[in-house]
Amino acid sequence: MAIEITFFLAPDDDTAAATRRTGPGRAFTSLDCRDFYPDDAVVEWEACFDAPSEDLPALDRLHAREWPRYVAPIVNDGTGVFAVPEKLTRTLADAGPDELRACAARWAERLRITDGDDMTDDDPPTVLEGVARLARTASDSGGALRLYCWHY
Repeated sequence: MAIEITFFLAPDDDTAAATRRTGPGRAFTSLDCRDFYPDDAVVEWEACFDAPSEDLPALDRLHAREWPRYVAPIVNDGTGVFAVPEKLTRTLADAGPDELRACAARWAERLRITDGDDMTDDDPPTVLEGVARLARTASDSGGALRLYCWHY
């Protein structure tokens, strides 16, 4: 499980990848979170928007989905940086409050099932709303910014 997670905006893959060793820090517009698997979360969010439902998809269906592309692969210390898929970035940017709440509720349920009492201390709706704000900024930038995730 990633202990520290930062979703952030950067102009390109090389700039985002350069954050692997120290994290994005204050130089980037970002959202800090803790204690969940961010690549799992991104896949869960995509599935949620692709097939809205109160029912959780089976794990084998989630694992068969396309996973985020790492711009700085995970290394022995556990740090890595991936690009949030463009389709999900656009979807989050366009999502309304009800869609975000529904997706966050489904994700929170997955976290409870998967991690039990050890699930994130962060509030899933707050995390998803914060990532959606970053996605809106990326979408509004006309391609000047992309959404990434650093984790440790």
